[in-house]
Amino acid sequence: MLLLRVLVFLFGVALIVGTLRSAIRTFVLPRSANDPLTHYIFLVMSVLFSPFTSARRPYRAREAAMAMYAPVGLLTLPVVWLFLVMMGYTGLYWAVGAGNARAAFLVSGSSLLTLGFASVNSLPQHVLVFSEAAIGLILVALLIAYLPTMYGAFSRRELAVTLLAVRAGSPPSAVEMIARFHRLGRTEQLGDLWPAWEIWFAELGETHTSLAALAFFRSPQPDHSWVTAAGAVLDGAAMTVSTLDLPPDPQAALCIRAGFLALQHIADFFQIPHNAAPEPGDPISVTRGEYDTAVARLAAAGVPLKADRAQAWRDFAGWRVNYDSVLLAVAGLTKAPPAPWSSDRATTPRNLWSRPGANHKDG
Repeated sequence: MLLLRVLVFLFGVALIVGTLRSAIRTFVLPRSANDPLTHYIFLVMSVLFSPFTSARRPYRAREAAMAMYAPVGLLTLPVVWLFLVMMGYTGLYWAVGAGNARAAFLVSGSSLLTLGFASVNSLPQHVLVFSEAAIGLILVALLIAYLPTMYGAFSRRELAVTLLAVRAGSPPSAVEMIARFHRLGRTEQLGDLWPAWEIWFAELGETHTSLAALAFFRSPQPDHSWVTAAGAVLDGAAMTVSTLDLPPDPQAALCIRAGFLALQHIADFFQIPHNAAPEPGDPISVTRGEYDTAVARLAAAGVPLKADRAQAWRDFAGWRVNYDSVLLAVAGLTKAPPAPWSSDRATTPRNLWSRPGANHKDG
């Protein structure tokens, strides 16, 4: 019997430590850490939400369901953590002689929720009561402190997405963005966009892995998305350096690099398929016909274009290949709303949050 109590005590300690480790990695650690427990909680939530986010349902219904996915998953985390801590302490109370399993469970629940209706009568048991009550308060406090940080990052992300809708339409399009700048006589001012979006991409790569649930938070407008906005900006920068007859702009190239690195970082965190090391000649999802149609629209709008269209296409494809597969992968992961050259050709994974430990990288 003594051996059994020792084993139960050790199992309870391991359960409590593992739960605290999950909470720290999710809410406290200032770097991307794909915690298995958090991962599986969101994976279960994605399975539960899958009937409501199926492609067979109307878009507005799917969007409404997706808007609830991340908040519900986030609020489920502390509930699961508190339950696991309570079960771990139940084992500890039973092991130190607080009564049978039912009595130990009542003491654990009373202590964790600071209800105080179950009493104990020894110093070791009192120590466990105090420590469990403190852990319960800490877990709740972590969630409360976590939410303002997350919504601050969300607000900064969405401000840029909303401003892009003014410049690139809704859903956003690189062609529409360039055409609007030209109509306003500001074609050469396209370069003003790239430094701001380079910073946006840098913050995106950091926040959407250290605050992973943020990737699934939907924009206030149903047809807006951080993924489609990223795609439009990257395509706009790629067309600027490859197709538009403008002075060379190295800042556009830096913006593209910041963009594909951020998207790769997010894709790596969620372990979703993408080509991490594409070659310049690799195929892309945009066809030559689609590119020619886009260029024809720009020509009709009077946008200055390079004369050698074949070379311009090769240059555009050479830039696009850096972010093509990863953009489509992230668009599929987040079920982004329809937008040209991004979510309109994305492959949606079976679950919103992939299975941890799987190596999905192509190439």
